[in-house]
Amino acid sequence: MTKPAAENSLTAAEIVPTHWYNILADLDGVEDASRLRRARPNVEIERTGDRVLPQIPLTMYRQSMGRDRFVEIPDEVRQQYLRWRPTPLRRARNLERLLDTPARIYYKYEGTNPTGSHKLNTALAQAYYYKKAGVRELTTGTGAGQWGSALSLAARMYGLTCTVYMVKVSYEQKPYRRVMMEMNGASVVSSPSVSTQSGRLALERDPLTEGSLSVANAEAFEHAAGREACNLSVGSGENHVLLHQTVIGQEAIRQLEALDEFPDVVIGAVGAGSNFSGLAFPFYHEKVRHGRKTRFVAVEPEACPKLTRGTYAWDFNDFTGITPMTKMYTLGHTFVSPGIHAGGLRYHGAAPLVSAMYDQRLIEAVAYPQRAVFEAGVTFAQQEWITPAPESAHAIRGAIVEALRAREAGEETVILFNLSGHGLLDLSAYAHYLSGEMQDMAAPDEVIAGSLGRLPDLSL
Repeated sequence: MTKPAAENSLTAAEIVPTHWYNILADLDGVEDASRLRRARPNVEIERTGDRVLPQIPLTMYRQSMGRDRFVEIPDEVRQQYLRWRPTPLRRARNLERLLDTPARIYYKYEGTNPTGSHKLNTALAQAYYYKKAGVRELTTGTGAGQWGSALSLAARMYGLTCTVYMVKVSYEQKPYRRVMMEMNGASVVSSPSVSTQSGRLALERDPLTEGSLSVANAEAFEHAAGREACNLSVGSGENHVLLHQTVIGQEAIRQLEALDEFPDVVIGAVGAGSNFSGLAFPFYHEKVRHGRKTRFVAVEPEACPKLTRGTYAWDFNDFTGITPMTKMYTLGHTFVSPGIHAGGLRYHGAAPLVSAMYDQRLIEAVAYPQRAVFEAGVTFAQQEWITPAPESAHAIRGAIVEALRAREAGEETVILFNLSGHGLLDLSAYAHYLSGEMQDMAAPDEVIAGSLGRLPDLSL
């Protein structure tokens, strides 16, 4: 007899966590989060007095640096979570049958909130803390627009002004993401723009540039520096962001327990790492506690392969080098990825915590070409009736590869992946794929080498 779906066997109050999980408590190789940040600015920027320091409220700073295993979720934030959480855990039975695999494929579906992706988990928390700190305006950079959409909604809910610098290629490819942000009162600027020094520098280097999240972040930093009570808010990479996303994995653990299941492999797409970490980190805690053999696979695009082809080094988070440096796998802060449709994955570096885990071989990483990813997305949509975001389709590709591997080995593998958002605002990308015009765009070796050659000189 088939057990009922996990989300139906427990109440929302039982499934939605009361605390976020802090993986720093279980990472012996990372003695202190401060090891992952180095506040030596670009020398030229420092001389002009334009250096921008981190702007997060003290509460979030402590969350980023602390080693408490669990951090209490403010009741006001948790009540907002309960408006759509817990998100569904589903089994991809039709996909299993198509692949003729003994693997059981589960996915955590984060596309059920009004912005359509996991990003709202941290956007709500950040807007709450910034409001408490007296901030009146938030600004940010966004790749494909999921983060900008989430922050604009959260800012409106807490009465904050919001300005979003959206990477040019996504600004043009995904106009309805911009509309969603504007509906929530945000001002949306195509990046690079001529209104900031960072944008002008990027355009000077390449007038035809499609932009990058590194450039958009640099413009947002400048925007924040020039306005009173305006702070930068970021949607991925930072420790507190990854912390906030762990509601995903904690819910999935409880839902799988109700089915008497536990994954052999956990998969997520990686731009900087928020959706991968949100699902994987709580399962890593369970692996450490119970000695399980679960594998963790980060999937990235061949166009922006920071883990599989990058270097573990100190680097800036933005194009111009006005941010503090972090230790991360990076393609270099001046790297501009080819304009693939998965705009949320076109970031030059992986989150410091994800990078540290990859360096210690606690997680794995693979990179796939764009057409193979969209083939997986279309297959999933046909079999499971959900159109995945292009970013999430990378995780689906990874799950299909693992399921086929299980078929070859004849192993009853349990696979779990994060379907971090829907693709209903990305249909132009699917149209491009279905037309046969989509091309694979791997990052050229010489471009990566050139960007890595501009890594900051720590001897200065």
